[in-house]
Amino acid sequence: MKNRKIYLWEKAPYVEFTDNIFEPSITEYKVNDNKTAVIVCPGGGYGCKADHEKEPIAKMLNAGGINAYTLDYNVNPCHKLAPLSDAQRAIRVLRSMGYEKIGILGFSAGGHLTCTAGTLYNFEAYAPCDEIDKLSARPDAFIPCYPVVSFTEPYSHFGSRQNLFGNDYENEELAIKFSCEKNVTKDTPPCFIWHTANDNVVPVKNSLELASRLSENGVYFEMHIYPDGWHGLGLANDRNDISRWSDNCIIFLKNLGF
Repeated sequence: MKNRKIYLWEKAPYVEFTDNIFEPSITEYKVNDNKTAVIVCPGGGYGCKADHEKEPIAKMLNAGGINAYTLDYNVNPCHKLAPLSDAQRAIRVLRSMGYEKIGILGFSAGGHLTCTAGTLYNFEAYAPCDEIDKLSARPDAFIPCYPVVSFTEPYSHFGSRQNLFGNDYENEELAIKFSCEKNVTKDTPPCFIWHTANDNVVPVKNSLELASRLSENGVYFEMHIYPDGWHGLGLANDRNDISRWSDNCIIFLKNLGF
């Protein structure tokens, strides 16, 4: 049975900045009628979307009894607000479908998108266009996996920053605005983080800084730092030590009522 694809808009915002053929969407992986679901955001440096961080992750969530939706979001070339618009709209679309608890999970740059959704949910990334946009864009949990968190030195991931901001990549005010650790508040939703200590693409400092801000603000969170492992592991099925992250993630979500 083919998984249902749901387009987010009749006409997406910022379409003039990207390939007019592209239409942001979510693909449904539903296993029950629970009013809970998790949106999956693959990584790729805001330049592409990694296949191993799409469907396999949705099926992992399904195996844990959790409905999942993979997000096909804008990447370069696009307007700098287009990916966050897609994430906010996806959350609202699921709310319009009757989901009462919605999580968002992402990897690397998709982890950055996940973090912006989790910390900038009150930021109007696009102009409201219909009744769906009256619904809350605040996720009930966010799960950044080896995420890009900060766009400020010394641990910024330059490629993601450049792809997202385009010609504005040197704009430090913009970089600070989208450095997610700086946007954590006491109202930030619960968070599950994992990373490897020797990640040589996105430094683990990204996750450590995020966790520090969550702790300072009294936000419920869980973090796992594994001592060794390359960037982009996804499910990490060939690493018995790291692959346990998915079981821990399911427990985390279940404890929140997913």
